[in-house]
Amino acid sequence: MKKLLFIIVFVLATGIGYAQEAYIELLRSDVKTKKVAIITEVMQFTNEEANAFWPIYREYDLELAKIGDARIALIEDYAQHYETMTDEKARELVEGALKLEGKRTKLKKKYFKKFDKVLPSKTVGKFFQLENQINLLIDLQIASELPLIK
Repeated sequence: MKKLLFIIVFVLATGIGYAQEAYIELLRSDVKTKKVAIITEVMQFTNEEANAFWPIYREYDLELAKIGDARIALIEDYAQHYETMTDEKARELVEGALKLEGKRTKLKKKYFKKFDKVLPSKTVGKFFQLENQINLLIDLQIASELPLIK
């Protein structure tokens, strides 16, 4: 994970080229693989639960990735304007970040309903606890790499 954040920060500082984008995509797929392994290990799904969970999870993860892409774009925008930050740009960036948080929450609500139709609510609750923990760790690592506005 630290390697991924280092690459993101490096790419933001130096600009994104095709090779760098390909490398970030490779790292993202590695993170996704590890996340799937963690979910599999912690959730201990029965075969029936796994058959119900994974197709919906793949849909959820695809939509979550779009929000992640928008977040990376926002971080790139922040990095480009860090040295010349104005009140207007700061407002725009904060509003963008809040909008993305709202989208992520809306997405979780949408998929809570989908998961809850095919799995016991207790299982769905456990998944969202785990998802929240994973996202908090990722968010903390990203936040620790970004300098505060001057």
